[in-house]
Amino acid sequence: MNEQHFDELLDSVRDMGRHMRGDSVQGLRVREFPEPDVKAIREPTGLSQSRFAYLIGINPKTLQNWEQKRVRPTGPARALLKIIEVNLGAHTAIHA
Repeated sequence: MNEQHFDELLDSVRDMGRHMRGDSVQGLRVREFPEPDVKAIREPTGLSQSRFAYLIGINPKTLQNWEQKRVRPTGPARALLKIIEVNLGAHTAIHA
């Protein structure tokens, strides 16, 4: 790593620190992603919590925690829920 790359990296780390403290950072783009409504995604499938949990590869207790908003789905689980939500919407639109 040359000195210029190191300086750019250091500037990025400083910008991140400012952002985390709530300070403005020039050129920063913030994207908000809405929290998935897991129960609203599951219900149109007609599946029980246990069967839906099995289908997406999680423990039914985890699904219950998501639906009751005690825990939030993250990462791949969140992406999978979005895919299910979008596909259910497309399916409903075709068959409506």
